[in-house]
Amino acid sequence: MRLLLAEDDALLGAGLRAALSKSGFAITWVRDGKAALDVLAVSEFAGMVLDLGLPGMSGQDVLRKIRAGGKVLPILILTARDTTQDKVLCFENGADDFLVKTTDMDELIARLRAMIRRTIRMGGSVQFGDLVLDPDTHTVTQSGIAIKISNREFDILRALVEGAGRVLTRNQLEQALYGGSSGVESNAVEVHIHNLRHKLGHNVLKTIRGVGYTIARKEP
Repeated sequence: MRLLLAEDDALLGAGLRAALSKSGFAITWVRDGKAALDVLAVSEFAGMVLDLGLPGMSGQDVLRKIRAGGKVLPILILTARDTTQDKVLCFENGADDFLVKTTDMDELIARLRAMIRRTIRMGGSVQFGDLVLDPDTHTVTQSGIAIKISNREFDILRALVEGAGRVLTRNQLEQALYGGSSGVESNAVEVHIHNLRHKLGHNVLKTIRGVGYTIARKEP
């Protein structure tokens, strides 16, 4: 998934880019508000991480301009400001989530994924090859035929479809299933992958040994 990062601090921006890239996001990093708007005018992203204290144009102004333009983009505010007034203003201007910069990186990544999933659910069905996923009803069709899968299997499949073209690690799939909660069974992902292969065909989900899993288009 492509993610736009708007952060002017060089050290923090580099750290965020590295951590988010390691978690499977493709990061475009800009350091001021105007650059963020210029990039958004020509490119599409799954989500955005926006700092409020940007030079030239504040994060609040960037947020207002994005929403005034009618763009549906999940936006998470990541800022050093933590007052209630800051949070309320961000949400009034159209932010989807708000975190302070002391937040643990794992929580940031989990909140980003949850924010993007909510937007995808509101946007209707998701299609990859002959697979069509409907997040509203948790249903899947393959070549027009309904496939009965569990809610957990649906979450695994959706994460793989959203990340099509990339290999997702077991930890990333566990985040999609449980949002980082403790007490996850060690073989839960493997069990769901096994069940999905049985239902969708063994060539649809690929195991990359020692790395993770990816999805492939069904062979004709």
